[in-house]
Amino acid sequence: MTYQAAGYDEMFSAEGSPRPACRHFVSRLNEIPEGELRHRQQAAELNLHNMGITFNVYGHEDGTEKIWPFDLLPRIIDADEWSKVEKGLKQRIHALNLFISDIYNDQKILKDRVVPIELLESAKTIRPQMRGFMPPQDVWCHISGVDLIRHEDGTIYVLEDNLRCPSGVSYVLENREVMKRAFARVFEGMSVVPIEEYPEKLLQTLLDCAPKHAGDPTAVVLTPGIYNSAYFEHTFLAQQMGVELVQGSDLMVENGYVYMRTTKGVQRIDVIYRRIDDDFLDPQCFRADSCLGVPGLIDAYRRGNVTLANAPGTGVADDKAVYAYVPEIIKYYLGEEAILANVPTYLCSETSQREYVLQNLDKLVVKPTNESGGYGILMGPHASQPERDAYIDLINSNPRNYIAQPMLQLSTVPTLIDDKLAPRHVDLRPFVLCGKDIYVMPGGLTRVALREGSMVVNSSQGGGSKDTWVLRSDRPHAVGGNHGVANNGAYHA
Repeated sequence: MTYQAAGYDEMFSAEGSPRPACRHFVSRLNEIPEGELRHRQQAAELNLHNMGITFNVYGHEDGTEKIWPFDLLPRIIDADEWSKVEKGLKQRIHALNLFISDIYNDQKILKDRVVPIELLESAKTIRPQMRGFMPPQDVWCHISGVDLIRHEDGTIYVLEDNLRCPSGVSYVLENREVMKRAFARVFEGMSVVPIEEYPEKLLQTLLDCAPKHAGDPTAVVLTPGIYNSAYFEHTFLAQQMGVELVQGSDLMVENGYVYMRTTKGVQRIDVIYRRIDDDFLDPQCFRADSCLGVPGLIDAYRRGNVTLANAPGTGVADDKAVYAYVPEIIKYYLGEEAILANVPTYLCSETSQREYVLQNLDKLVVKPTNESGGYGILMGPHASQPERDAYIDLINSNPRNYIAQPMLQLSTVPTLIDDKLAPRHVDLRPFVLCGKDIYVMPGGLTRVALREGSMVVNSSQGGGSKDTWVLRSDRPHAVGGNHGVANNGAYHA
């Protein structure tokens, strides 16, 4: 079995030697007999099936519910590198919380022209209903998922911020459980930082942000229902936190407070971890045709009688056009340079930048500013001329709706493909909790593009996932040479 990667590989250097953090793992991997990896991969997939770990894909020809795609080979992150990532994420979320608060209140950053006021006024995710409001503990984005990529030069970039209803953390936790079962001996020898405390940390974050008058606060998870793509996660997190999973019809608002209907009567609710988009939260405030939300919920929220996590209106800070200004946002509020770099970004709303984009579509990736799941993206270097021409029309008709970025070569991790190890491109979504303190889950969701050469890692677009191992600083080190890796980069198992 051989392995040869081009570009930056997370496990092997360009010379074919295991990276320092991966030496012990590669040494253990070399001890596994031929064919055993496939056997363990099949065992992991059977575990996923038996555990009912699924996700939904709307309109998929094979049906809506699919078993979560998982690859046995982990992504391994050195303790020192993770320390920098963790600091960068805390800095970023701290600044974005201050930014959202400012946008809905004093708007100092707009008055000082650090961020163009027209950019905010034209944002689809701005919520005028939140103006003049401050949530408990001044926290707007309680749960964030920040997508990171590594370019072929080794630099880690922030690709985008997810501050509304970021999903995927349940798969991080379940991937770890599957890994422990399928790869127990290898896992136990690696001194991997545990992640099992996340549900407890999540619950504590929610309760810390309860209204001040709530003596013994009660939290719930609000789901749109079984047909939502992340319904498995909603049920999983509610169960792990020991709180009720509810739908809008289970809640009611009376005298400015939110109550849950139970078989024993009604119970007051203080914190709602909502997994419903802003538009559907309250038909009296947002979309009048919503059957998913709770009439009067936003009124109760604005009165300070319930906490919504995340707060409505946080989407203004994960608009991909606003993303281009995050380094300036960090500098403005914290007086610091950004620890984690942005991908260079061209705003099509700016005339000179738009002209550059239109003249260089064959070199750029074009993204809608408010889409998710990998939809609506033009991979310029891989697109046909008619496809690029279509995007010229789209950009010219609505410049504000598009940004463009150079096509970075995502790093790779060895992935088991038909009994062989092959490089597949990955990104990483760490999860950040913000309450009285900011907590970063060690590692996060490593998403992998299972199709050869593909850069699209979203599960809805054919991607899968891997367990992510952040190593303790006291991890063991293997000694000796290349541990089965030849100088030409070929891995022999």
